[in-house]
Amino acid sequence: MITKDILVDGSEYKLTLTDQVLNQVDNLKALYATAAEDPESFEQVSSEISAAINNISESVSPEISDGHLDGLIQEVFKAVEDKKSEVEKQIKDKDSKISKKKK
Repeated sequence: MITKDILVDGSEYKLTLTDQVLNQVDNLKALYATAAEDPESFEQVSSEISAAINNISESVSPEISDGHLDGLIQEVFKAVEDKKSEVEKQIKDKDSKISKKKK
């Protein structure tokens, strides 16, 4: 679990990145993609999108207002991508060290 400070529309929040939040972000991105590929499906997935956004917003303190949700989601997306990049880099570095030791 990682806590990250994020700035949304001039207000500071603490985001707690857990595996659940990472999964919810991936789910939300998939829902957005579905809605973008087939605009007629938006009505079907809109409640799922809303639920995912609400679940993600629960990982932020203090409680965020509805007017900041869009900015929040954008910042959460960035934070998750940064975390995934960091993890991938650590894995590559570890693999590189293991490969060097084997030689």
